[in-house]
Amino acid sequence: MPLLSVIVPIYNEANTVREILAKINAVNIEKEIIVVDDSSTDGTDKILIDVRYDNLKIIHHSSNRGKGAAFLTGLANAKGEFVIIQDADLEYDPNDYAVLLNAISGGKADLVLGARFLKGQRGQFMHRMMDRFMVSTMNFLFGSKLNDYSACYKLARKSTFESLNLRSTGFNIDMEIICSALKKRLIIKEEAVSYSPRSYQEGKKFGFKGMFRVLFYMIKSRFVN
Repeated sequence: MPLLSVIVPIYNEANTVREILAKINAVNIEKEIIVVDDSSTDGTDKILIDVRYDNLKIIHHSSNRGKGAAFLTGLANAKGEFVIIQDADLEYDPNDYAVLLNAISGGKADLVLGARFLKGQRGQFMHRMMDRFMVSTMNFLFGSKLNDYSACYKLARKSTFESLNLRSTGFNIDMEIICSALKKRLIIKEEAVSYSPRSYQEGKKFGFKGMFRVLFYMIKSRFVN
């Protein structure tokens, strides 16, 4: 059984998918890589045909169902003791896996988050302000002291993810994982990770519309079972 299952939800990442999978594969950790292509339309599926690693499993959705649905498909097929989410856009460095695994070993945490800003804020000014507003709101609602409200890297035992009874099919999966963990009073630890944000011109998808959608979900999650 592999130590770590790396789940990579992918939708239209033809420009980066080959590179990110090479980076993941190069990490010297016993692992499997589970790519879930969420019905990409930009040729990502054709690129994946040519990517072959012994520890790579590729699953294709027949229709676009969302990041959350892709993660849940990956989770259902994961064989590792631990599971981590990896975006395919090169903003995060897979070499940080070891730091996150060390933080969770020994049972000192139930969920480890790769916090983007513990090494200092980076990225566009407006996006930084949105991040600070959102994490402050989360900490107020849940009585937490987190530094990052939407960390991409979330590492936990597979059984922990399954215990959260996750249902979100879209980008809200990131918030659902953290909010559910906070409501269950799981021990959450943050570790600083490398972060190289891409611009909106380069394909960054999150903006004000996404912020208000996540904010609504955050408030709903706090007060509705």
